[in-house]
Amino acid sequence: MCGIFGIIGRNARVPADVLERATQSLAHRGPDDSGTVILRDSAREDVEIGLGNRRLAILDLSPQGHQPMNDPGTGNWIVYNGEVYNFREVRKKLEQARVNFRSNSDTEVILKAYGHWGKKCLHEFRGMFAFALWDAQRHCLFVARDPMGIKPLYFYHSDRYFMFCSEVRTLLGTGLVPRAIDGAGLLNYLTFGSLYDPNTLVEGVEAVPPGCHLTWEDGQVKQVQYWDLVGPNPGAGCDHAGDAGPEKRRELESQIAEMLDESVRMQLVSDVPVGVFLSGGIDSSSLAGILSRKGVRPSTFSVVFREEDYSEAQFSRAVAQHFHTDHHEIMVSQSDFFAAIDPAIHAMDQPTIDGINTYFISDRTRAAGVKVVLSGLGGDEVFAGYSSFRIVPRMERFSTTWNHVPGAVRSPLASILAALAPSSDQNRKLAALARNGGGLVHPYFLSRMLFTPEQQSELLPEMKTNSAAFQRAEKSLTATLSRAQSLDPVNRVSYMEARCYMLNTLLRDSDFMSMAHGLEVRVPLIDHRLARQMLALPGSWKLNSGTPKPLLVKALNGQLPEKIVHRRKRGFTLPFELWLRDALRPVVEESLSKIGDGVLGSLINEPAARAVWKDFLEGRTSWSRPWSLYVLQSWCQRHLSN
Repeated sequence: MCGIFGIIGRNARVPADVLERATQSLAHRGPDDSGTVILRDSAREDVEIGLGNRRLAILDLSPQGHQPMNDPGTGNWIVYNGEVYNFREVRKKLEQARVNFRSNSDTEVILKAYGHWGKKCLHEFRGMFAFALWDAQRHCLFVARDPMGIKPLYFYHSDRYFMFCSEVRTLLGTGLVPRAIDGAGLLNYLTFGSLYDPNTLVEGVEAVPPGCHLTWEDGQVKQVQYWDLVGPNPGAGCDHAGDAGPEKRRELESQIAEMLDESVRMQLVSDVPVGVFLSGGIDSSSLAGILSRKGVRPSTFSVVFREEDYSEAQFSRAVAQHFHTDHHEIMVSQSDFFAAIDPAIHAMDQPTIDGINTYFISDRTRAAGVKVVLSGLGGDEVFAGYSSFRIVPRMERFSTTWNHVPGAVRSPLASILAALAPSSDQNRKLAALARNGGGLVHPYFLSRMLFTPEQQSELLPEMKTNSAAFQRAEKSLTATLSRAQSLDPVNRVSYMEARCYMLNTLLRDSDFMSMAHGLEVRVPLIDHRLARQMLALPGSWKLNSGTPKPLLVKALNGQLPEKIVHRRKRGFTLPFELWLRDALRPVVEESLSKIGDGVLGSLINEPAARAVWKDFLEGRTSWSRPWSLYVLQSWCQRHLSN
């Protein structure tokens, strides 16, 4: 696990101080080693390449794992962030083809695999990765991101420079990227409380989408999608499986169990100890159970609160005792939270309403001497654990029926719902659904929506719905929805949860909050082959049972305690509702009263922002709305203010 940065100058030299400064700004991601190199293109004197890496040593702790790494046989160079869990199997294939190695690192395996197979090497890897490789023979830069988008990768392209990096903040810190807010990114943030790939909050900076590779050649950038969660024949697997008899169904379910075991086994590969984040829910408990039957006694870590209504301590303790783990509890008090709020917001590579809990647990886990942990992140998306898997299909059916209602009747009913909308967030969403019918505001997006389109118009009065920013903000949502349309209703939600909420909130937050402490988080439940296989099974198999996430529970073959399987589902959240009404109140109140004075002043309507705070105090909206504006204001002041 590392932090990577690179810069190509075309008709411009690579500023050595920029390369060094940018690389050092990623020290939190890789505290164990650092390296930079400046290369000259052998075919073009006007092209110069700078590569930088900060390393967190997990595999091959020796100096032979140092980056940037060169392949003397091809002249290629690589910088890489992540882990390829099956690197030993890939290495064996290459050795059979008489490829020689100098180290025991997975970095060299990627480097040699590209030299042998070219771009097709990506189909050999199972893991989480973002890497950039200078191809000395083709005189181009090849950049790739893992299929599920677990590791981040951003780029900026101007007439003189192309830059890539693990973090947006580092690109800003080069001084070569204008400190301007991207309108599409701002709309994404207000809609969902996070930025949606490929948009960022910084104009000109984009994310490489998951499962994509990008090539820079002679000043031109070309992007290609090499993998997607929906397979080449979407829906075919479901149709076949839906007709399966009992024996075939047991066979398919057994395959899921085997793939799950394989994913956890692979992700134990490490030259340092591996721990587990344990919440006491089905997902993280499953990891502890699989490790237990493999004879592994992991260290487990749980966040607990003094506020009992928010604490899951009884469940995580029960799981730890059941599987005899080496358990550690991290007690978080209100004062702990207040002390950490500034450094946690500082750790945000992009603004988000989530992730502070991961900041806490990562801090304490790393302090305990652990460098690598397994997380149950993604279990709800892949195994259908959210309420959205039942609610969104019902909303889709309502939307279809609503569109058949004559316009003369539909319009007055929509107006009635709109009149009720101010009373609650749910009414606002229902009104938005009624107004848009089967239009762009799909029920899934409504279920995850922070501010409705009408509220966004109040907060951003100058942002028109036909603007280029508005169209870019909707482009990725439209593409995701289009790709999911061929799936059954449950699998459609699964795809959108994975490509929207999980990708842009959970995975990104988990990455930068853990890497702020030099901690690597691995996510076995979203191994890309496992996730695609799950999407090929009928959605009805994932819901039509008295057991939550039945396919995951079955894969554990009775290992999980009943009190864990059938406990009331509760998200892993901090008690913001209480804190915002208490000690945080003056801080947030003051910030929102000055939102018009800072870099957001020309965009955000200050009275509308203050109205959001008032709605929260009077119980008409949840804590997430004012908190999102506070985080946005804080992040912009820190990173975009001149």
